[in-house]
Amino acid sequence: MSKKYALAYTIAIISLIVSMWFGIAVGSVSIPLEVLWNPAANETAANILWQIRLPRVLLAALVGASLAIAGAAFQGLLKNPLADPYTLGISSGASVGAVATIFFGLSVPFLGLFTLPVFSMVGAVATMFLVMSFAKLVDRTMKMETLILTGIIFSSFLGSMISLMIALTGEELRQIMGWLLGSVSMRGWPYVQMIVPFVVVGSFILWWNRRELNAMLYGEERAQYLGVNVKRSKLQVLIGGSMLTGAAVAVSGTIGFVGLVVPHMTRMLWGADHNHLLPLSLLHGATLLIICDLVSRTIIAPTELPIGVITSFVGAPVFAYIFFKQRRKKGGIA
Repeated sequence: MSKKYALAYTIAIISLIVSMWFGIAVGSVSIPLEVLWNPAANETAANILWQIRLPRVLLAALVGASLAIAGAAFQGLLKNPLADPYTLGISSGASVGAVATIFFGLSVPFLGLFTLPVFSMVGAVATMFLVMSFAKLVDRTMKMETLILTGIIFSSFLGSMISLMIALTGEELRQIMGWLLGSVSMRGWPYVQMIVPFVVVGSFILWWNRRELNAMLYGEERAQYLGVNVKRSKLQVLIGGSMLTGAAVAVSGTIGFVGLVVPHMTRMLWGADHNHLLPLSLLHGATLLIICDLVSRTIIAPTELPIGVITSFVGAPVFAYIFFKQRRKKGGIA
């Protein structure tokens, strides 16, 4: 490993550890970290640490990591920094799958706890294929502008479906609304256990295709010349990314822009090699969402802001900057 990437991983890991330390220690009740190895020193603090803070921080890290690595893979696959699960409408598809599960009270016996993330993942995958198919009908070259506009169209339609279910719902209204706002608050260990298998499998699928993603940066024809099975690799990346998005949305609701901002900044700092871009995006995504969650619960304490509000404040200006930069480049503006 080169010195550049050794430095990159060192910074990323230290940043993650520090953010986790602040996420655990800071809040309405300060937690001395000595309770990690000596719970008897402060039983109240130990209970808060193990039952509330630690699962919350880990869930934020897993959700941020999922969205960031999925965004990095989508950007590499589509060769454009504007691609991410949020802008492509995949998050909306995952949201419909999760809201429908709550609304209809769906529960598959052999899935048990995993019913919600599985249906959310199915919604994400189905939306991704619909967006890609519709964009190809409109423009066979599937320019990024076409994909983004198609994603917006599908997001609007899926949003109306969610609104309809909310209008028709009864006792589930509070659960659906609380979930849609985006949060990792009061989820607990069951939600951590729920997302872990999908993060592991989805990340492995994307990591397995890292060399193929590098080859596809030069175009599909060049990638095929280099021996890449483009169709199979595309399918695997889309499934892996949609799996990660669906699982993240299922446990935390809709949290936008993490998959846009983190890969773009990581690429700017350390380059576009997916051998390193994918794991670095995963680490930085985990760090970012832990920090955003910490801000959301402390900035106007004791009231908590939805975490999606914080990520949108960060992500919307970055999205505007990237879009403006892309248009200037295409328009030949110096």
